[in-house]
Amino acid sequence: MDFPAIAAPDREIYLQAEARQRDLTKPAGSLGRLEEFGCWVSSCQGEVPPRQFRQPRVVVFAGDHGVARTGVSAYPPEVTAQMVANLVAGGAAVNVLAANAGAHVRVADMAVDSDTAPEVSAYKIRRSSGCIDREDALTHEETMRAIAAGRAIADREVDEGADLLIAGDMGIGNTTPATVLIATLTSTEPVAAVGRGTGIDDAGWMRKVSAIRDAMRRARPFVKNPVALLRTAGGADLAAMAGYLAQAAVRRTPVVLDGVVVTAAAMLAEELAPGARRWWVAGHRSSEPSHSIALRHLRLEPIVEFDMRLGEGSGAVTALPILRGAVSILTNMATFADAGVTTRDAAGSPTEPADS
Repeated sequence: MDFPAIAAPDREIYLQAEARQRDLTKPAGSLGRLEEFGCWVSSCQGEVPPRQFRQPRVVVFAGDHGVARTGVSAYPPEVTAQMVANLVAGGAAVNVLAANAGAHVRVADMAVDSDTAPEVSAYKIRRSSGCIDREDALTHEETMRAIAAGRAIADREVDEGADLLIAGDMGIGNTTPATVLIATLTSTEPVAAVGRGTGIDDAGWMRKVSAIRDAMRRARPFVKNPVALLRTAGGADLAAMAGYLAQAAVRRTPVVLDGVVVTAAAMLAEELAPGARRWWVAGHRSSEPSHSIALRHLRLEPIVEFDMRLGEGSGAVTALPILRGAVSILTNMATFADAGVTTRDAAGSPTEPADS
């Protein structure tokens, strides 16, 4: 799967945005990371000041995983299809949070082990990915189709006007393949990476560690081959998310990453399209241990830390209003000259505002 070379967000624009931050009516750096985020959005958009996001889009990638039937989740696999229906009806947490943040939600069924509504199943690859502790998640052809589907979905969203993208996930058992991918790429022992997922008990946690250990044994030979790694230990939903996140960077569209499943896919997207990570910010830090490992690997610091672990894109849309605030600061806040506020010269002496 060949992606074109990824161009970085505009560095010169970033520096111009930093200069504007210094002219705003506040001590330099006093708004902390809000200033950084505003400059990043400017560099992604290629203009100072940046435009407020008009059409943020969330795509929730849904899929079942064969490993869920080995007891690695607190919920039965049939919940995936039930939650897809809930997402389509607008009743899930991400629907509520996205409405609050001014974002639109779509659902893409990539591998739900059930029939779903035609509007969500257009890109469906198969019914359930394989049980990765004993068999491949996908065939090579299915993996390539899933990555291509993710790319097509990103293109569709951008072509329809999306100016910021978010990926969400829905799939019982999906933190298991996500953790396998993260631990394999970072050479992390399973016991250090495995969390409680949907709230499993001690026996479930031990089953999950065992499944991840066995899947990692199968995955390690492919650590340098992202397509083969997704085929062996990922799933159609994860492969599609990787394609979506990489294609967002190709289309020069900023992304807010969600939790552990999406960030696992992001690690593979960065392998497929090196440099894509410069178009992403991390919305939050999940309470899943492997999420922190993945964020360190991508050198991303989360916007918020609320101990969330739901998935769906919920952490990313929770962070979106903060990113909107960063844009508003850089766009709408008065400069010293505009407001007639005295500043200081390079020697630290008060100076009168420049004539406007």
